[in-house]
Amino acid sequence: MEDSKSEWQFEDWVISCNNINMPKQLSKAYDPKATEGRIYKLWEKGGFFNPDKLPKRHKKPFTIVIPPPNVTGELHMGHALNAVIQDAIIRKKRMEGYKTLWLPGTDHAGIATQNKVEQKLRKEGKTRFDLGREKFIDEVWKWKEEYGNIILSQLKQLGASCDWSRTRFTMDKDYAKAVEEAFMHYYKKGWIYRGLRVINWCTRCGTSLSDLELEYQEEKGHLWYIRYPLKEGGHITVATTRPETMLGDAAVAVNPSDKRYKKLVGQTAILPIQNREIPIIADEVVDPSFGTGAVKVTPLHDFKDWEISQRHKLSQYKIIDERGRMTEEAGAMCEGLKVNECRDKVVEELEKQKLLEKVEDFTHQIPHCYRCGTTIEPLASQQWFLKMDELAKIAIKAIKSGEVRFVPKRWEKIYLDWLNPPTGGVRDWNISRQIWWGHKIPVENSEDVLDTWFSSALWPFATLGWPNKNSRDLKTFYPTQVLSTARDIVNLWVARMVFSSYEFTGKKPFTDVLIHATVLTKEGKRMSKSLGTGIDPLQLIDKYGADATRFGIAYQMMGGQDIHFTEDHIVAGKKFCNKLWNMSRFVMMSCFAGSGEARQKTFSITNPTPQTSADKKILKQLEKTIKTVDEDIEKYRFGHATHTLYDFVWHNFADIYIEKSKTQINNPKNKGSAENTKKILLHVLLESLKLLHPFIPFITEEIYQTLPLKKKTHLIIERWPK
Repeated sequence: MEDSKSEWQFEDWVISCNNINMPKQLSKAYDPKATEGRIYKLWEKGGFFNPDKLPKRHKKPFTIVIPPPNVTGELHMGHALNAVIQDAIIRKKRMEGYKTLWLPGTDHAGIATQNKVEQKLRKEGKTRFDLGREKFIDEVWKWKEEYGNIILSQLKQLGASCDWSRTRFTMDKDYAKAVEEAFMHYYKKGWIYRGLRVINWCTRCGTSLSDLELEYQEEKGHLWYIRYPLKEGGHITVATTRPETMLGDAAVAVNPSDKRYKKLVGQTAILPIQNREIPIIADEVVDPSFGTGAVKVTPLHDFKDWEISQRHKLSQYKIIDERGRMTEEAGAMCEGLKVNECRDKVVEELEKQKLLEKVEDFTHQIPHCYRCGTTIEPLASQQWFLKMDELAKIAIKAIKSGEVRFVPKRWEKIYLDWLNPPTGGVRDWNISRQIWWGHKIPVENSEDVLDTWFSSALWPFATLGWPNKNSRDLKTFYPTQVLSTARDIVNLWVARMVFSSYEFTGKKPFTDVLIHATVLTKEGKRMSKSLGTGIDPLQLIDKYGADATRFGIAYQMMGGQDIHFTEDHIVAGKKFCNKLWNMSRFVMMSCFAGSGEARQKTFSITNPTPQTSADKKILKQLEKTIKTVDEDIEKYRFGHATHTLYDFVWHNFADIYIEKSKTQINNPKNKGSAENTKKILLHVLLESLKLLHPFIPFITEEIYQTLPLKKKTHLIIERWPK
C-alpha cells in the first residue's frame, strides 16, 4: 500500500454540509431495479473495471482470470457463486490499491456448440453434411455472435466488475495462434503422436470424448457368470456386465496373488462362440473380490483391458464400430447388430451351449454423453495423444514445492492421485475430436479438431498475449494470483493449466486454487434444469435484487464441500439491504437535519474521539470487525465475513448504537457530545459501506454517492478500512 501522500487524501476526509453540497435525499425505500443498472453504468463510465484507468495509487497488479463459461451457457447457481467469490476478492483488492484485472471470456465449447447449431439445422430439415464443413462453420459463427455473450451480460446483472474491454474467446484469431503454437511445440518435441488406443466414444455425436464430457447414471443390470472351457479339460468361470464384448476377448486374467487360480496361469482357455484359444494371464489390476476373481480381457473395448493387453502383448479384435454396430470380427451371428441386440444373441447362445452358470442382479454406473445422452462405447480409435509422463511431473512439482496451493488443502490429493495414480502412470491425453467446430489439428491434413480442454489449458497466459513475449499485459499481469473453480475440473483443467503454464512461460499460472463449494438443492440433490431441480439466479435477482442475491449466496459459504441452497438466505439478504438503507437514512437525517446555520456545519470524521461508553464500544467493535472481515476475505472465508458484517451492522450499529445516539444527539445540555456523536455515526456508516462493498456493491455505492464528501470519488475505489 502507498503512504498517505498519494493523490487521494482520504485520511482527512471532511463531510461538508453547506447549501451548495447538500446530499441527495435517500428515498424512503430502496429499489434495486431503479438503482443497479444505473450504478453499473456509473462504474463502466468511470473505467473502474479497467486497471489501466485506475487512479495512480493503484500500482501493484492483482489478476484473476475467469473460468471461461461455454458460449452455450446461461447463468446458473454455480456460476453465480463463483462470480460472487471472484468479485468479492477483486473489489477488496481494488480498494486496497491494487491494479486489479479480472479478465472475462468464453470457451468455444466444441461439442456443445456444434450440437446447438445442429439442433437449429434439424428444425430446418438439414444436417451439417448438407452444408459442408466451411458453410457449417459460418453458421456456428453466426450463432455465436447472436447467443454467445448471453452469459457475460448476465454476469453484469450480478455486478461482476470484469474488465470487459479485455474479453477473450478461445476461437479468436490471436487465441488460435496461441493454440497452434502450443501444439507445434509439443509436436516438435515428439510429445504429440497419433495412435490406436481405447477412448470414450459417442456413437451419436461421432466423436471421442473427455472424461468430463460423460455423465454417469445408475442403472440396474446383470452380472453374467460364463464358463470358459480349458484346453486341458475343465473350465474357468468369469463374471461380466457386458457379455456381448466376449466376442473380442484376447485373454482371461486373474490376480497373481489369488491362490485359487495359481495353477491355471499360463494355461489356455477356449473362447465360447468364437472357439478361439486365449491365454490365462496374471495381472495386478484384477480385483480378486469382483465376481469370481477371473475376468475377461477385451483389449479394444475397455480401458483397463487395453492397458493389460499392452503389458502382455495380447491380440486385438475390434468387434464394435463407431456407429455402435457389431463388426465382421464379432462373427457372422452378430455382424451388423446393435450392441444390445448382440447381447441378447450371445446370452441365448451361451444358454444353448450350457456355458451360462448363473445371472445376478447388478447395479452400476453407466457413462453417457453429456450432450445427447447416448451410452458411451469404450472403443479403440486412431486419435492424437499428448504424452503425459514429463508434464505430470511438472504439475506434481508445482504442488509439492508449494508454488501452487489448493484451498482447501484436501483437494491436493485428488490432483496428485490423478497425475500419479497407484495403478501406474497417468494415461496419455486424447487431444483430438471428430467434430467440425474447434481448432483444427495443424499437421498431416488432419480433419480432427483439438479437445476444448487443450485450448482452455492455455487460458491464464494466452488471454494476456502469449506467445508474444513482449505483450504488455503478459509482462504486467502474469502470473495471476487466484483461480476459483469447481471441484469436478481439478484434473481436467487445473492440472493442465499448471503444466501448460510452466512448459510455455516457465512460471506458475496462479498461486491459489480456490475450490468452491457445490450448490445443491435444499434437499441435497444436484441442481439440473432437465431434472427440474435448478434455480435460476436471474429470477432471484429480479425478485430480490443483485445485492440480496449476492449476500444470500455468500452467507451460505461456511466452508463445507456442498451448499444446500435455500432462498431464505436471499430473503434475509433483502431484509439486510433494507435495514442498511433505513439506518443510512437515519444517519443522514440526524447529521444534516435543520436549515440555515445547521446546514453550514462541517464535520471532520478523521479518527473521531469517543466521549461516552457507547462511543467507545461501537468504535472498538468496528475495529474488531475490520480486522476479522479483512482476515476472513484473505483466507476465502466469505460466509464468515458476511456473518460478521451482518451481526455488526444490524445489531451493534443499528440496534444498539444508533438507538443510543438518539439520546446523545437530543441532549440539550451537551451540544459537543451531539456533534461528536454525528461524527461517529458518519464514520461507522462510511467504514461499514466500505466493508460491505465487495458483497453488496450496488446499494453501498448508491448510499455512498449521497454523502457530500470533500474530495469525493466512488466507493468502488475508496480506501479499504485499516
